[in-house]
Amino acid sequence: MTSKRNYGKRKKPKEKRNTEEVVAKITKLEETVSSSKGSEVKRDKNGVLLFPDHPEFQPNLTPKEVLQAGSFGGTYFRPIDSGITKQSYGDEVWKELPQDWLEGLNIKKQVSNPNYDISVNKYKVKCGGSLQMWEESNWIVAQDPYGWFQWYCRFYQGRRSDDDKRQISRWAKCTGVTGRWRNNLIGKIFRAGARYDDFSISPVVRQVLLHWGYTLTEDDYKNRAEKLKK
Repeated sequence: MTSKRNYGKRKKPKEKRNTEEVVAKITKLEETVSSSKGSEVKRDKNGVLLFPDHPEFQPNLTPKEVLQAGSFGGTYFRPIDSGITKQSYGDEVWKELPQDWLEGLNIKKQVSNPNYDISVNKYKVKCGGSLQMWEESNWIVAQDPYGWFQWYCRFYQGRRSDDDKRQISRWAKCTGVTGRWRNNLIGKIFRAGARYDDFSISPVVRQVLLHWGYTLTEDDYKNRAEKLKK
C-alpha cells in the first residue's frame, strides 16, 4: 500500500513592496474613531490648544478661527474631483462643519469659492500649492481628500484615525517649536529689528502658518529671539 505523502501548503514568494504599493496602502487607511470630543480641547494661558491624548500637537488657532480669519483664498472646500478616491465632492463637505464655524462668512466667496481670491486672505497674499500638487506629493489620503485642514477639522471635533501621527508630524515640521516656517518668520523679524506683529514682514509665511492653525505670539517670538542673540 502506497503511503500518502503529506504535501504542505506552498509558500508564496515574498513580494517586493514598491513605492506605489506603499502609497496605495497609506491612502486606504481605515479610520478608528475615538470617544473623545472637540469640547474636551482646552486652552492654556498662552492660548495654546491642548489635546489630552496628543500633547505633542499644540496649534493656537481652532479650525473656526482659521476660517474666520480669512484663509485659502476662500477655496478650501470648493467642489473637487479627487485623484485619490476617484470621487467628486461638493457642498456636503463644508456642510459637515459646525454651522457656528461659518457664521458671518459668505460661503460662495470665503469657503467654497472655485477661484482663489487673494482679498479673502487675512494677509492679502497668495500661498500654497494646488490639490494636484498635494496629491502627487503623497500628502493626501483617502479619508481626507481635501488635505491637512480637513483632517484638522475632523480631529478637532473628536475623530481619531491611523493617520493622526503623520498629520501631527507634518504640522510640527511646519509650525511646531522647531518648525521650518515658524522659525523662518521669527528669523526674518529678528534680522529686521521689527515687532512680532509687524505684518509687513513676510505676509506669505504668516498666511502659511495661519493655514496650519498657528499665529505668532509675542512670547513665542521672544523665546526664540533670545536664542538667536547668542
